[in-house]
Parts: sequence; C-alpha cells; structure tokens
Amino acid sequence: MSSVKLVQLDLNNPAFQESWFELVADEAERVRAMLKKITKLTWQQVYTDKGLHWEKIYSVTPPRGVDSIYSFRLSKSSRDLGFRDGQFLRVLLVCADHDGTYGRK
Repeated sequence: MSSVKLVQLDLNNPAFQESWFELVADEAERVRAMLKKITKLTWQQVYTDKGLHWEKIYSVTPPRGVDSIYSFRLSKSSRDLGFRDGQFLRVLLVCADHDGTYGRK
C-alpha cells in the first residue's frame, strides 16, 4: 500500500454548489472532470500542474481561520476559489468569469 497522500475534496460549500449547478451542462462536466483529476494528485502536483495554474489571491479576504485563498483553473473559462486544509482542498466557489475569481468585475 502506497504512503502517498492524494488531495481530498470538500465540495460542501453552498456557494460552490450553487455556482456549479448554474453552469451549462458542458461546462459543469468539464469542472467535474477537473475535480476528479485533482483527487488523483498530490499537493505538490497541484501546486505545479500547468493546467491548474494554482495561485494565491490577494484581493479576496479569506474566511476566519484561513491563511490564504487560492484560485485554480477548472476549464478554459472557469476558475475556482478554495484553500488547503490538511489533505483537503476546501472548494468555495466556481467562477465562470475569470475577473470574478479575483474579487473584481
């Protein structure tokens, strides 16, 4: 049995669920496929994956108890906001508009 720890997802945030459910079917499927891919990665792979473009967001205030919020690409037109909590990626929101990810519109 391997001791490599893969990323686990927490998709329970109501804002994430609402924004995901509002996507058109094709885009929602692309987001689902990328989330599935993330569960097969280690955190080091998430940080360096060129397709995800993991980056710290400075223009969004993190929730209490969270050091930083990060943006990552889920498809060509959608980005996500989330944060690391141990092995979990706590997903906060899907932004179909890239500017919305960065707290500006």
